Amino acid sequence: MGSKIILEIKNVTKTYKKRTVLSSVDFEVFEGEIFGFLGPNGAGKTTLIKIICGLTAPDMGDCFICGKSVRRNFEKAIVNVGAFIEGTALYSYMSGMENLRYYASLYGGISQHRINQIVKLVGMTERIKDRVSTYSYGMKQRIGLAQALLHNPKLLILDEPTNGLDANGIIEIRHILQVLAVKEKLAILVSSHILNEMELLCDTIAIVDRGKVLEIKTMDEIKTGIARATRFRVKIDYPNYAAKVVSSKFDVEVEVAGNSIIFPMPPDKIPQVTTALTDRRISVYGVSKMTMSLEEVYLSILKTKRQHTGVL
Repeated sequence: MGSKIILEIKNVTKTYKKRTVLSSVDFEVFEGEIFGFLGPNGAGKTTLIKIICGLTAPDMGDCFICGKSVRRNFEKAIVNVGAFIEGTALYSYMSGMENLRYYASLYGGISQHRINQIVKLVGMTERIKDRVSTYSYGMKQRIGLAQALLHNPKLLILDEPTNGLDANGIIEIRHILQVLAVKEKLAILVSSHILNEMELLCDTIAIVDRGKVLEIKTMDEIKTGIARATRFRVKIDYPNYAAKVVSSKFDVEVEVAGNSIIFPMPPDKIPQVTTALTDRRISVYGVSKMTMSLEEVYLSILKTKRQHTGVL
């Protein structure tokens, strides 16, 4: 990942009919970075993308693309953007190549070599001369992606890019985006509510809920946090009594699950836990480590932030 800032969001706020859709949103996306904007439907993800693309204006704040203000210098800012939002408008009676040539003519200065290069990159070389009406949904997604890349943008914006794709299509699109980030040094902003896909695709994730950015973390930070938040399951007799022992002695929250207790604990303290239990004549039948998934981290952050604000 490079250190050059491609997209900068500063204090963006947007209200519709007294409902705050975005509230003081701030973040940066760097060259070569895949940045995931993750949140439930209605969290404000699509509104932010429309603001970045100049399709709607914020009430406060601004977006900067390659240092150019979207509000004050729209044309110079937007020339650096390729966007694939809510599908793409393709002419079904034309071939994929004819569609791309048409869109290339609107930009101007795009060579046939560039078109061929992008067609190869998105894996459509064999079908590019066929009519769009014969394409599967996944093929249309690829052509839409190719269209967004024609003018060699610095920032690629994708809103739910894997919607409607089967498992193979999702894997292929993921691979294409990761190649683009590395080879073309693209900054890529992806909006989605699909946790597993974001975990596999992104370098950095912003978790957004009800218009607010709750947390921004790199995937490395998330994985480190998951490792530190390791929980253990201890199979014992007298689980309710055991839960009280562990809770009082180690000051942790303990969950009782059948004949086991579950609690967070640094791995090096587990021998102390088992000793504390056996000292009280509680038999320990097994200890197993439980690691958190991105989904659990996500839900934990949502729950914690909502409890803090008093909104559930």
